[in-house]
Amino acid sequence: MAETPFERTRTPLRDWFHIMFLFSTTRNGVAAKEVQRQLGVTYKTAWRMCHEIRKYMGEVDGNAPMGGPGKHVEIDETFIGGFRSPKAVVLGIVERGGDVMTHVVPNQRRATLTPLIDANVIPGGAIHTDELRSYLGLHKRGHRHMTVNHSAHEYVGFEGASTYSIECFWAAVKRGINGTHIHVSAKHLPKYLAEFEYRWNMRFQPHSMLDRLMASFAR
Repeated sequence: MAETPFERTRTPLRDWFHIMFLFSTTRNGVAAKEVQRQLGVTYKTAWRMCHEIRKYMGEVDGNAPMGGPGKHVEIDETFIGGFRSPKAVVLGIVERGGDVMTHVVPNQRRATLTPLIDANVIPGGAIHTDELRSYLGLHKRGHRHMTVNHSAHEYVGFEGASTYSIECFWAAVKRGINGTHIHVSAKHLPKYLAEFEYRWNMRFQPHSMLDRLMASFAR
């Protein structure tokens, strides 16, 4: 059990596997209160189990660079939270028909977003964004930059520019957080995002979600 979510646990592995199964089969996430009810453990134990599983999902999923020649990548930012603390800014990057990754960022400035794009998007393909000025200059960095003007109620721009895929991911994240968790602190938000990333990236193989988590223990 070393270097797995079960290291030093006193909770039976049967209970861990049951909660991992719930994480792998639910669409909107699993609340610690639900785990507490199903297992009859304390809320502290239930919260820790969920916390460790989310963290492990993020480790297994990873954040491999995307894009490149012939690829289309959509980039957008959103705000999450705001109930008891200031809203967190999250940058999302998704390859059409492929994976998604997210980064919690301090602001929407060009100096903040550009290094993340450089580190995670391979030049040579097309990048689709809205008209936020922070994205200006991407064409100088080896990308074909295509924009859609949401302020003019435009959803598909010139030559098929669109951010539909990343907006679908944001909708799934917010539906899960608002409907299941109600509130997520900025401190733990990256782990919740990792859970939704894992679920999105395995959407074409949902039956393999649990198997992939179990198989990764061998590493």
